Amino acid sequence: MAKFGVGKTVGTLGDYLREQRLSAQLSLRQLAEQTGVSNPYLSQIERGLRRPSAEVLQQLAKALRISAETLYVRAGILDPDDGEVRSVELAILADTGLTERQKQSLLDVYQSFRAANPHHEEESDD
Repeated sequence: MAKFGVGKTVGTLGDYLREQRLSAQLSLRQLAEQTGVSNPYLSQIERGLRRPSAEVLQQLAKALRISAETLYVRAGILDPDDGEVRSVELAILADTGLTERQKQSLLDVYQSFRAANPHHEEESDD
């Protein structure tokens, strides 16, 4: 689930971002100025043509005054049903010392380890 996919998830993300921008009464140009992201790139995100990085999502969340976690879930980066995992994933995504590629690699490794091990609840049945 950590990988981005251009398609329904990104399109849904774009629609959500457009709704949030309009409810904040911001033009694309104004949002671009607040986030440091180019106007054409924001337009492509809203139309589902581009997949934003976690860093861009953080900038958008801050400018729109919404939760970055919400955007991560809508972008398909986080699983909305696993709160225990979310804190680890959020820490990775928030680390400014890592590149986007490094963040994605860490998320992939973490999720593969979780998938390979029995669920925590099953282990604690004493």
